[in-house]
Amino acid sequence: MNDATVHIPVLFDEVLEQLRPAAGGVFVDGTLGGGGHTRALAERVGDAGRVISVDLDAVAVERASETLAGLPVSVANASYADIPEVLDEIGVAAVDGVLLDLGLSSDQLADPNRGFSYMADGDLDMRFDADNGEPAWKMIARMSEEHLADVIYHYGEERFSRRIARKIVEQRRTDPVKTAAQLAELVRSCVPRSRGHNIDPATRTFQALRIAVNGELDALQSALRRLPNYLKPGGRLAIISFHSLEDRIVKEAFRTDDRLNAVTRKPIIASEEESSRNPRARSAKLRVAERTSV
Repeated sequence: MNDATVHIPVLFDEVLEQLRPAAGGVFVDGTLGGGGHTRALAERVGDAGRVISVDLDAVAVERASETLAGLPVSVANASYADIPEVLDEIGVAAVDGVLLDLGLSSDQLADPNRGFSYMADGDLDMRFDADNGEPAWKMIARMSEEHLADVIYHYGEERFSRRIARKIVEQRRTDPVKTAAQLAELVRSCVPRSRGHNIDPATRTFQALRIAVNGELDALQSALRRLPNYLKPGGRLAIISFHSLEDRIVKEAFRTDDRLNAVTRKPIIASEEESSRNPRARSAKLRVAERTSV
């Protein structure tokens, strides 16, 4: 594989400041993506340390296996919810820090065949693991109108969800939605564009379907229950979220879990300079918690 990553890791300096990687440390990057955060961690822990990186996306894993060659990095094709199993398999009982960057990578958005982007015309797939699960086009072809509206409303916080679901169900009787471009056009016909905002009307619906297809919130909740047991006392869990649903789940877990002390009372956000350089960083929120001795 020769395709270079186009992904720019968000909150790069802030993540390193909070995780405090040092020579000999052992860290986990639970969302490998383009490998930017993994590389930075590996360079700082050096040959005496280790970084274990996982990703559900086999393409990301294959690319990283090449680009990170020579660094103290172990890569696995798995969900971040399954980090405990990955660590058990390689005999690592506890680590100094875990990073989860919950955003969709720019590499995934740029691939027209994955269906993540409303600007592409590939199949409406949206699976992180392209070999397992149900693609989005098949999911919306079988869901009832009410269920589909609920998914779009709850996961996308889209107030026009009923209108969109009704339109999808009407259209599938004669011409089912199977591509990203078809869905984007349909949603734009239902949702008025907000004045003064550059956000595409299809954004929230695409977010909702992606979350549903990949079971993202369930995976996050599972990870939050399980990962603290694999942190050394004083070890840190850093999570970057990109929408309010994720951020609320992380905030609540950090507040109520006796195994964790919240380090960040308020989320760390990108600087104006980073946001202008990397628009994806504008919605990023970093929260950090530290493992107690409990």
